[in-house]
Amino acid sequence: MGTKTGNRHTAAQKAVASARAGQRGHRTIMIIGGAIIVALIAAIAISVITAMNDGDKSGADGPLVVPATATADGGLAVGNGPVDVDIYLDYMCPYCGKFEAANHADIQRLIDDGTATVNLHPLAFLDKASQGTEYSTRAANAVATVADKDPGHVLNFNTALFENQPEENSEGLDDAKIAEVAASVGVPQSVTDTFADRTFVPWVTQSNDAAFENGITGTPTVKINGVVTEVDLYTAGPLYEAVTAAAGTTK
Repeated sequence: MGTKTGNRHTAAQKAVASARAGQRGHRTIMIIGGAIIVALIAAIAISVITAMNDGDKSGADGPLVVPATATADGGLAVGNGPVDVDIYLDYMCPYCGKFEAANHADIQRLIDDGTATVNLHPLAFLDKASQGTEYSTRAANAVATVADKDPGHVLNFNTALFENQPEENSEGLDDAKIAEVAASVGVPQSVTDTFADRTFVPWVTQSNDAAFENGITGTPTVKINGVVTEVDLYTAGPLYEAVTAAAGTTK
C-alpha cells in the first residue's frame, strides 16, 4: 500500500512539475513573441518617421550650394552700410507681412543712404502650415536663387512676395506663381526657370539650423548689430530711428 501510494504521489508530482514547466515555456514564448512585436512596431515607426522626414526635404539631400551674397550665418546681404540689420522672416508668416508693409520703405532708405547692410534670413519655420507643399522652403529657395543670380532685384522680390502673400495654412503660391511674382519686379526668365531646380534648398535648411542655434524661435525677428531689437516692428519709423541711432546719425 505504501509503495503504491508513493508511486501515485511521485506521479502526481511529475504531472505538476510538467504542467509548471509548460506554463513557464508558454510564458517564455509569450514574452519573446511580445518583444518581437514591440521591436517590429518600433522598426515600422522608425521607417515611417524617416520616410516622412525624407519627404519634407524637397531636395535638401542635394549638394550644398551657397548663394553669392550669403553671410556666414545664413543671411542674404543687401547694401553695404556700417550697421548690420538682420531680418529673420518666413514668407508664410502673416506678422512678417505686417512688418514688411510697415518697414519696406524705411529699409530701402537705409540701404540707399548707406546707413545699413540688410541681411535677409528667409526661413522655413512654417512649412507645416502649407498643407504639404512646403511653401516657405520653396519661396526661400527662390529668394536665394535671385540673390545668387540677380542680386539687384532681391529686395524688390522679397517685398513682392509679401504683397502676394498667401494665407497661413493654405497651399501657398505654386512654383509658377512664385516665378510670376519674381518676373513682375524684373527678374529674368533665365533665373525664374531655375527655381524648380531647388538648388538652394540645402542652404535654406542649413540657415534654419543656424537660426535655431542663434536663438531665433519666431518670425519676424530683427537684430541691429547682432542684438535683437525691442522696437515696434509693425509701425513705420521706430526701426529706422533705431538703426540710424546705431550709426550715430540723425536723419
